[in-house]
Amino acid sequence: MLYQFYETQRSLMEPFADLAQTASKVFANPKTLAGQNPFAQRISAGYDLIHRLGKDYVKPEFGLRTIDVDGVELAIHERVELNKPFCELRRFKRYTDDQATLEKIKDQPAVLIVAPLSGHYATLLRDTVKAMLRDHKVYITDWKNARMVPLSEGEFHLDDYVNYVQEFIRHLQGKYGNCHVMSVCQPTVPVLAAVSVMASRGELTPLSMTMMGGPIDARKSPTGVNNLAVNKSHNWFENNVIYRVPSGFPGTGRRVYPGFLQYTGFVAMNPNNHATSHYDYFKDLIKGDGASTEAHRKFYNEYNAVLDMDADYYLETIRVVFQDFSLVNGTWHIRSENGKLEHVRPQDIKTTALLSVEGELDDISGSGQTQAVHDICTGVSAAHKHHYEVKGAGHYGIFSGKRWREMVYPQVKAFILQNQPNSAKALVKTTQVAPKKVATKRIAAKK
Repeated sequence: MLYQFYETQRSLMEPFADLAQTASKVFANPKTLAGQNPFAQRISAGYDLIHRLGKDYVKPEFGLRTIDVDGVELAIHERVELNKPFCELRRFKRYTDDQATLEKIKDQPAVLIVAPLSGHYATLLRDTVKAMLRDHKVYITDWKNARMVPLSEGEFHLDDYVNYVQEFIRHLQGKYGNCHVMSVCQPTVPVLAAVSVMASRGELTPLSMTMMGGPIDARKSPTGVNNLAVNKSHNWFENNVIYRVPSGFPGTGRRVYPGFLQYTGFVAMNPNNHATSHYDYFKDLIKGDGASTEAHRKFYNEYNAVLDMDADYYLETIRVVFQDFSLVNGTWHIRSENGKLEHVRPQDIKTTALLSVEGELDDISGSGQTQAVHDICTGVSAAHKHHYEVKGAGHYGIFSGKRWREMVYPQVKAFILQNQPNSAKALVKTTQVAPKKVATKRIAAKK
């Protein structure tokens, strides 16, 4: 009933939000009678804020049309290469008429970026993709809103997530011989599981894995997110946050963790910060600070766009990652696509280099949670393990913004390059050999 009530309320509010937008424009126009009011700018700003607080936020676009590579502008064609019921494997293919640049990008590493399925769309990693496109062939998992997936497509479990990742890795391996995998936040756990199971089967595993701000071992430096999962029972989550999609959507009747509830949780973590941000936006509108107001809009257009998660996937993630700690305890079993139950054994990974990245001030994945990957991947030599702590960075700072571009990305780029064979021919020859050794020295970011 709560989901139905929310949708009814949202539908009723929509015309008022549109009306507020119209009123804001009327008062902002000095040629209208209303715009000549001495308080017109303040009234316009107030209506604009009401509009943004009441409007519905849809999935944003990546909007990446071009990328500059050493002074040459390349066109970007975004396309879906694999379309699964709950996810699209999206590629950003680069085009250029410059022959020298074309030769340069042809042999660049192929990277699969596994985006989080934890409330926001994959477009949250737009800045990540944009930076990576300068030096890599880039693919990303674009997870679908569960309320848009018909019940006829079946359920979606954490096992299915792992199986999807394996399929996407094999797809890139089929095109390029092998690839690199990069996971941000939540997917660090299922990505590690996917590669572990592939290694246990004797399959070819990726050349490298970059794991950023994820709960590999959620027992370390627990945050508010971790504490909530530990303090509430599995039944509590099922009884209090799981609802069925109401009528009017393709996924009507599907059990989900609704996006609007997730958004409420996001805001509740830092309510004062959000209130201050909206008030600053109001003041910037009055001052006519276009740059600041546009930056606010861009951030909240992304932050306020949320998706529903399938209930089975969400509840299993809570249990496996945050309550039973199944990965680090060695008690996790995955059901493969053919129905076979397989033990997740990270120690079986031997030929995949590891890079873990953590933010010093991360309040979502605490210090040491991601670095724990090195403790459980005992089959990877110390020479192929690398950890990087980003000084002064919070959770989002390790994959978006100035710190990502200037501090993290150069390290990620160098790590991938160190584990990338020099040519396609060399790649084929070395698929069964350990990746090229990387420096064992721990990197310390400069402030």
